[in-house]
Amino acid sequence: MNKERLYQVVRFPHVSEKTARLQADSNQYVFEVRRDATKEEIRSAVEGLFDVKVENVQVLNQKGKRKTFRFRPGVQKSWKKAYVRVAEGQTIEDLQAD
Repeated sequence: MNKERLYQVVRFPHVSEKTARLQADSNQYVFEVRRDATKEEIRSAVEGLFDVKVENVQVLNQKGKRKTFRFRPGVQKSWKKAYVRVAEGQTIEDLQAD
């Protein structure tokens, strides 16, 4: 897989209190990924970009929320997120919470 496709598959990390707890407790990281990305593409993208060994990938399709924008009903975009568990003793340094 070429480098450009790697950057397209893994869009950006999803940062929240839950993801910080997952990083600390179970060595798991959460990324927003392309809607058409497969588990194998996500695995190779994370291994290629961050130079880590991926043990497990779980994906979740997050449905967009219904919201009101200036008193008009609307829907936020649906998106896909991936829970990626890396090998014991390895970390992704760029995503460490300070």
